[in-house]
This record gives sequence, structure tokens and C-alpha cells, in this order.
Amino acid sequence: MRTDKRVVIISGGSRGLGQALVQDRLDAGDIVATFSRSSNSFIDQLRSADPEGARFHWEAIDGTDLDGVRTFGMNVLRRYKRIDALINNAGVGLEGLLTMTSERDIHLALTLNLESAIVLARTCLKGMLAERRGSIINISSVNALRGHKGLAVYSATKAALLGLTRSLASEVGPQGITVNAIAPGFFESEMVGHLTDAQRARIIRRTPMRAMCTTQDIVDTARFLLSTRAITGQTLAVDGGFSC
Repeated sequence: MRTDKRVVIISGGSRGLGQALVQDRLDAGDIVATFSRSSNSFIDQLRSADPEGARFHWEAIDGTDLDGVRTFGMNVLRRYKRIDALINNAGVGLEGLLTMTSERDIHLALTLNLESAIVLARTCLKGMLAERRGSIINISSVNALRGHKGLAVYSATKAALLGLTRSLASEVGPQGITVNAIAPGFFESEMVGHLTDAQRARIIRRTPMRAMCTTQDIVDTARFLLSTRAITGQTLAVDGGFSC
């Protein structure tokens, strides 16, 4: 099907920040395609409301399956005949001292947080370059900007996304494509659900705005980056000033 609506791919769109990004783009009138390892009530509801996939497309894919990620991107391009935006959101947290981290977990983080983002961007660019326009947003982390004990591997993967962002922006800018990154700090989500009250209070004390950000703050930032062609190759820290 050929459409005049903007087609947006969001990886890892079944829960958390990914779910909020999917809902925001649907509310804006975009066509949204996403994948996750398994379905849930959110995905099931969207699929039931749109059984023909006119505005929502989902596939069950593990983000570490690079061939599956590549095929997903091509399926979206064949289905809608265009890809206008990509938000590389899928990722996994990895915490622990480097010397105590297994090679299996290191490989998992590198594959899901970095390699899959590169593969998906490469695939989506086939559609964007043909149209000479598009937008890519890489969801990084404040840990790419500041070092924290026990997060060496995770920080390395998220910092690599910033290098990808800058270099790719320079590479595809002349073709009308913007590439930016968002570096969220601690924000209200299931990812901080394990923190004790004391840990949350310590984070808030270290944050100039004296509060954690919300998922909506990050969604609003993504919406802004999708709306402008004047900003590319940049990283916007959404952290209440934590990285100052």
C-alpha cells in the first residue's frame, strides 16, 4: 500500500518509553511500525483496532536477531512504500563490575544496544535516501555522558550511539536526513522501580531541577526532533540537569 502519511519505525515499542513513543506517533496521525520479542495487551489492542495494518504494524522479533531486524525494516518499506522516521529505542540495561560481567551478557548488550540500531538505520536509509528526506533518533543515555561505577559496558554501547549519530548526520545530511540522539537521565519508569527511597532521594538531590524527568519529557523531545530539519548531529540530554 502506498500512503501519504508519515511512516515511523520505533524499535522496542511494546512497553515503557517505546510504548509511549508508539502512542504519541499514532495520536499524531502517523503510521507506526514496531517490533518486540512478544506481544502484550498494548500491542494486542492496537492490532485488534487495525486488523488490516493500515496504520499499525507489529512483528515478533528479538532485537538480537540482526537478520530479523533487517527483514522487519524491509517488510515495512515494501508494505508502505516509504520510511520517514526511525527511533532506535530497543535496548537492554546491564549493570555490574566489568570483571564480574559474563562475555555472554557483554555480547547481548553490544548486539541489542548498538548493532541492531546500526542494522535498522542502514535498512531504513534505503527508503529515506530514495525520498531525500527523513529523521533518525537514537535513544542513548546520560551514562554515555558521565561515568558511573558498574555501568562500563552499558555506557560503552550508549556512547557508541553518539558517535554513530554524529558521523551519520554528516554522511546523510546532504540528502535531507537528520540524525540526532536523546540521552535520558533517570526518569519515572519501571527501570527505576528497583531504587530505594534513599537512592531516589540522592538522585533528586544531584539533579538541578530537583525532580526526575518523566517519560512524557522524552516523548516531547522526540516529537520536537521529528519536527525540525535545522538540528542534526546533536545529543539532547533530558535529565533535569543531572549531567551538568
